[in-house]
Amino acid sequence: MTVEGARERRVRTGGVELCVAELGDTTRPTVVLVHGYPDSKEVWSEVASRLAAHFHVVLYDVRGHGGSTAPRPLRGGFTLEKLTDDFLAVADAVSPDRPVHLVGHDWGSVQSWEFVTVERTRGRIASFTSMSGPSLDHFGHWIKQRVKRPTPRAVGQLLGQGAKSWYVYLLHTPVLPELAWRGPLGKRWPAILRRVEKVPGDGYPTASLPSDAAHGAWLYRDNVRARLGSPRPDAHAHAPVQLVTPLQDAFLSERLYDDLEAWVPRLVRRALPAKHWVPRTRPDQLASWITEFVRANEGGPPGGPASAAPVPARPAGRRYAERFGGQLVLVTGAGSGIGRATALAFAGAGARVVAVDRDARSAERTATAARAAGAPEAWAETVDVSDEQAMEKLAAKVAAEYGVVDVLVNNAGIGLAGPFLDTTAEDWRKVLDVNLWGVIHGCRLFARQMAERGQGGHIVNTASAAAYQPSRALPAYSTSKAAVLMLSECLRAELAGRDIGVSAVCPGFVNTNITSTAYFAGVDAAEQDRRRGRAARLYGLRGYPPEKVADAILRAVIHNKAVVPVTPEARGARLLTRLAPGALRAIARWEPPL
Repeated sequence: MTVEGARERRVRTGGVELCVAELGDTTRPTVVLVHGYPDSKEVWSEVASRLAAHFHVVLYDVRGHGGSTAPRPLRGGFTLEKLTDDFLAVADAVSPDRPVHLVGHDWGSVQSWEFVTVERTRGRIASFTSMSGPSLDHFGHWIKQRVKRPTPRAVGQLLGQGAKSWYVYLLHTPVLPELAWRGPLGKRWPAILRRVEKVPGDGYPTASLPSDAAHGAWLYRDNVRARLGSPRPDAHAHAPVQLVTPLQDAFLSERLYDDLEAWVPRLVRRALPAKHWVPRTRPDQLASWITEFVRANEGGPPGGPASAAPVPARPAGRRYAERFGGQLVLVTGAGSGIGRATALAFAGAGARVVAVDRDARSAERTATAARAAGAPEAWAETVDVSDEQAMEKLAAKVAAEYGVVDVLVNNAGIGLAGPFLDTTAEDWRKVLDVNLWGVIHGCRLFARQMAERGQGGHIVNTASAAAYQPSRALPAYSTSKAAVLMLSECLRAELAGRDIGVSAVCPGFVNTNITSTAYFAGVDAAEQDRRRGRAARLYGLRGYPPEKVADAILRAVIHNKAVVPVTPEARGARLLTRLAPGALRAIARWEPPL
């Protein structure tokens, strides 16, 4: 397997020959991708092909891996000092007059931390994006600090990372790792990656894996014990760093990076709900973040408009910025209420936002506000979610012009109150078309795109506390929302294997304009207006803002929650469904004083 369309060259350094591949226009900023263990440069093929449209992309096989020759003898041939020599040789060959933007994964990141913190590389690195590989110096200080002050939390962190590092101990044993990789482990590794890491079965890893892994064991033997035992005190980064943390990494704890600001003056944090091998499982998101970070630290590619630095998240969304920055979020019913608040909350966290509403002006106002709130990009789309063909056109347009949606929020809905016997068939069709079929259309179309992309995602469906709290006054509305809740539970079970989360959010009484537009069955126009006004006043007195629901939605995505009752009454009703369902049935007989 090779990197498609790449131009290859050989670079001699320190007694070895490195296999270097290049893509893209050499006059553009240079991005150097460094692979980890037990990989070769082809681990970056999907990311590299996406970056090549904007940059001069360089990949090279670390010494002893892929097409690069191994040092002789192996012992002492993989020290960080020699790996730094290799990097400088590559950088001088591919970009002699301009600093390069460095990207590393796993051991590629470990060695890149060395590159970005030693004095002899100062001025050669414009930025560094790190994922799944800490600095051994920072790691060593992290251990020493926790050993020096062994609080229960510190001890727990040490034990937790110690358990995750089981493979490091094995790689220090003589001969056995080489025998395993050249024998059964090397043969089974592709299947292990597909089953455990959900790496696509696309011909990766390459045929050189057994020898790559055998040689690469010396990366650990030559560096880990020596550097953890005596970490450098001056390991400060001399270039901006973007840290990408896979939140489901089986080998590295998030806590390793708690103290990173002390070592990195200019740090941007990102987080992904993914496992260790993100270059293979999340290439779209990585390419987007790398592109944004490179442009922010380069001034834009030659011949194109200069790109400003990423817009800082607003205070309300700052705590979510590392998780949603740059992601594409589509919200229906975004013209007002919970939908608008949700769109702005994602925008405040740095997400790109598609605001969908059947009212064009409302959608445009939300998109404009989203850009002001911190969204790098925001678009308004006018669609009636109950219209199947219109939703199909929307899904096709979004995929073609904006990309595959990372987070879908099916929020559009209408209110309908009144006794069952006064509710007409047309009333039922109207509420089900929007509240249920609108959700079905959104899930069917956008979930398929997420699944076909194969890089995960999340769907949030706005249900209601009425989904599990029966009421004589809301038979049609409650039925529609109960269906949304069950649909969400079924989809969650089906899509879990594709890394697509599904959450049903169940607000209670929230102060939005749904009460002003709700329809009351079985009454004349004058009575309808009176009841709308009465309901709006009651909800206003309750005073629960839609922004709190929006915050609950963001947290639901981050923590992949299944069902999220939001308001106190919604949580109380949810509890009663389990502890005292009879009490809920008694409450259902009460007629609201409208």
